Amino acid sequence: MTPPSAIPDDQTARARVVIEGLTPSIDGGRFKITRVVGDAVAVELDAFAEGQDLIAVELRYRHATDTDWTCLPMRDLGNDRWGAAFTVERLGAHQYTAHAWVDQFGTWRQGLSRNAEAGNDVMVDLLIGAALVRAAAARAPKSTAKQLAAWATELEDTTTPAPDRVTRALDEELGVLCAAHPDLTHATTWARPCVCWGERDRAQFSSWYELFPRSTSTVPGQHGTFADVTARLDEIAQMGFDVLYLPPIHPIGRVARKGRNNSTTAQPGDVGSPWAIGAAEGGHDAIHPELGTLDDLRGLIDAAVDRGIEIALDLALQCAPDHPWVTEHPQWFRARPDGSIQYAENPPKRYQDIYPIDFTTDDWPALWEAVARVVEHWIDAGIRIFRVDNPHTKPFAFWEWLIARIHAAHPEVLFLAEAFTRPKVMRRLAKLGFTQSYTYFAWRNTRDELYGYLTELTQSDLRDYFRPNFWPNTPDILTGYLQTGGRPAFMARLVLAATLSSNYGIYGPAFELCEHTAIAPGSEEYLNSEKYEIKLWNRDADWSLRDFVGRVNRIRHTHPALQRNDTLIFHPTDNPQLLCYSKTDPRHDDRIVCVVNLDPTFTQSGWTELHLDALALDNQPFQVHDLVGDTRAEWRGSRNFIQLDPHVLPAHVFAIRRHVRTEHDFDYFS
Repeated sequence: MTPPSAIPDDQTARARVVIEGLTPSIDGGRFKITRVVGDAVAVELDAFAEGQDLIAVELRYRHATDTDWTCLPMRDLGNDRWGAAFTVERLGAHQYTAHAWVDQFGTWRQGLSRNAEAGNDVMVDLLIGAALVRAAAARAPKSTAKQLAAWATELEDTTTPAPDRVTRALDEELGVLCAAHPDLTHATTWARPCVCWGERDRAQFSSWYELFPRSTSTVPGQHGTFADVTARLDEIAQMGFDVLYLPPIHPIGRVARKGRNNSTTAQPGDVGSPWAIGAAEGGHDAIHPELGTLDDLRGLIDAAVDRGIEIALDLALQCAPDHPWVTEHPQWFRARPDGSIQYAENPPKRYQDIYPIDFTTDDWPALWEAVARVVEHWIDAGIRIFRVDNPHTKPFAFWEWLIARIHAAHPEVLFLAEAFTRPKVMRRLAKLGFTQSYTYFAWRNTRDELYGYLTELTQSDLRDYFRPNFWPNTPDILTGYLQTGGRPAFMARLVLAATLSSNYGIYGPAFELCEHTAIAPGSEEYLNSEKYEIKLWNRDADWSLRDFVGRVNRIRHTHPALQRNDTLIFHPTDNPQLLCYSKTDPRHDDRIVCVVNLDPTFTQSGWTELHLDALALDNQPFQVHDLVGDTRAEWRGSRNFIQLDPHVLPAHVFAIRRHVRTEHDFDYFS
């Protein structure tokens, strides 16, 4: 026989309101959502009680450093759904929760009003109301309590005609006063406060440019320096980039150093891979001596800031065989039965020049602390953005701990996860605190692929914590589309990356110079990869896309609609080679419509079917200004014809200007 259930405590037994389905909430509040300072967090939930009594629902929020909650009444949205919003006002964690209770006074007033309208006797109703008002007075401060007590006396006064007392009972001021001092004895609170992490603007909107500092010298074969990078800053700024990402800047191991094209045998003069970190000169907190000194890096950081650019550093937690940690802390690495250390592998790729770190070592507290000190070292040097190499190969618990530690003192620090791995692993890393993440964008080429992937990123709960950063190429990724599509492919992928996502980046100068030769058929590795050698790029080549890149980035910076992802909408076309989509920013009355020819070889044409409501348009004429080609046309209605020759311009980025007619019948576009 099943034993009877335990009797619940008094609070549980007498709390009548149920709260369910609170959004946004990631895994029941286990993880944070993210917003930029100034953004609103729209909170919704289901709340209801048995019977017909009215309920009141309240949103409560506060910054994690505050003691008191700010309380906002939630609005009844219908069908027991309630909503309210608060604004993220500071960097860091903001807690939010919900509180709900039976609104005894509101329920009483509703019943009184109905009885009075029906002509029923309300004498007892008025006495009940007077008792409720006196109870509210007991919960109110002295000044309000005195006012409420007087009101209760009026409701009890039988010498006053009942209709007049009903009028006083239904007075709006009385309702406001009583609502401000409800009986919360048996209120229901959402089980677990949720957290919103407030971030700075660059978390939401950034344009990244990656380059190898050692390839910035103007002398063939000469190792570049931080001073050479500084000399490139004006060019990078003119292209419109605001984040300059540097691959690892540390000493490079000599043991098992890789040669050109990933050869396992290095020749004299081969510089090795920057990701093979550590040598006699030092490890993760040291700088490659040919790049310069820590003061030189600080000078680069300051010069970049003067041009509106931030320097991002690579955080690659792995070691070359001659990294100091290998001899100083051998317990941080996994030994094979013969006593040697296994190098890194990701079959079919092999990294003989890299030892993976064992983050589950018995000495993990010392290891984790050492890594935290490395990050803090570079923060002290002025770095506020880290691109993290392969975070999916390190324990989730480590990342949650490290990011929380860094954010406790430096909430402005941003982390980009380079995690080309399984979707759920990528999502988990974002939940743990990574600000942005690389994505599968590079391999999404067809209209259906892009539509499905972007819909997932922007319309599911991913939008509350997973910020995509679109890269059409990286030093490791030269897609087949770029290998075979020529210059039009690079232009199309740039427009897609820069307009579909508010965060994007390119690996240059390879991208703007349309570098497209792979080391072998079917490979995504570059021939003569810059990962293994110093390159002298012909940055002024006639075929360079530098001006085109700059134009697209200026469009991004000028139009707030492209600085967010939450308003992305796809519009149908009758040609699958044409992708049409829009972004809007109602706050700035900004509307952008993009049409991209996904075929890098042939001219494609077709009809768009715009969702006019999403663009706040009607059947009146409106002007489309192609910000890339600098042409204008007048469109009317949802169906409009598009033709794009990829060898001329593979994409339109239209700014929409609505037709306006003044009271004097003067027409213009706004």
